[in-house]
Amino acid sequence: MALRFRNRTERSQPRHESATEPNIAPLTLTQRHEEAEMSKVEHAALLAGRLIFGGYFLYSGIRHFTDLEMMASYAKSKGIAWPNIAVLGSGSMLMIGGLSLLTGVKPKVGAGLVTAFLAGVTPQMHDYWNIEDPGQRMNEMVNFTKNLALMGGAAFAAATRERWPLSAA
Repeated sequence: MALRFRNRTERSQPRHESATEPNIAPLTLTQRHEEAEMSKVEHAALLAGRLIFGGYFLYSGIRHFTDLEMMASYAKSKGIAWPNIAVLGSGSMLMIGGLSLLTGVKPKVGAGLVTAFLAGVTPQMHDYWNIEDPGQRMNEMVNFTKNLALMGGAAFAAATRERWPLSAA
């Protein structure tokens, strides 16, 4: 079946099928098919990914509370206003988002919280382009690109169907 574009004059004229021109069917939308059930390997991969990915953010969020003084000092050195509140707020986002991804309860919300945290923190805290020292510059660049990759992972998590297998809810 070939596509053929008609000009305005041809479109206003009724179509007459010719022997040389095949019947061209109109484009129709089809119904979406339900996704097939996940295999055991896919279940295991999703569970492992949830444990690692969600656990990483949960652990990072807990560290915002246990290492508050150190993290607030670092945030202050980067010019963050109210560093204690910023560290506590971002830690809360990480804990809730990580727990959501880990348990599979509202994973799109969890992925959104993690992405919001990373989008706000990454350019402010890991501004490698402003660092003169080559070693520190490389360290900040590694953290910057790592956070970009984590945002990609959060996008993958947000793209999966809402009801995750083996989730708490």
